[in-house]
Amino acid sequence: MHLRPVQPRILAWREPVDMRKSFDGLVGMVRDAMGEDPLSGSLFVFVNRRGSHLKYVYWDRTGFALFAKRLDRGRFVIPGGERAQQLSAEQLQLILDGIVLGNRMRS
Repeated sequence: MHLRPVQPRILAWREPVDMRKSFDGLVGMVRDAMGEDPLSGSLFVFVNRRGSHLKYVYWDRTGFALFAKRLDRGRFVIPGGERAQQLSAEQLQLILDGIVLGNRMRS
């Protein structure tokens, strides 16, 4: 029997975030602005105003992990209309590669 690894839920905050925020600031955004449980195992994505920097934070059962990326060219663009947009792993990978997705997202 093969067990497939469970994909975490990925939520992207569409409003610009100050990228000086680290663990505590981003976890506070998850709790206060997004109304989500930062200990849920979900992955929470944030982008700065210019779209040049992206961070995501998640709880891995032993502590918070933080990933940061800066594009040399282009922008990180979170599609959709909601303030917090759910993404698939494939959509997140495309965004991390600097590829702009269409406004209509497929589930």
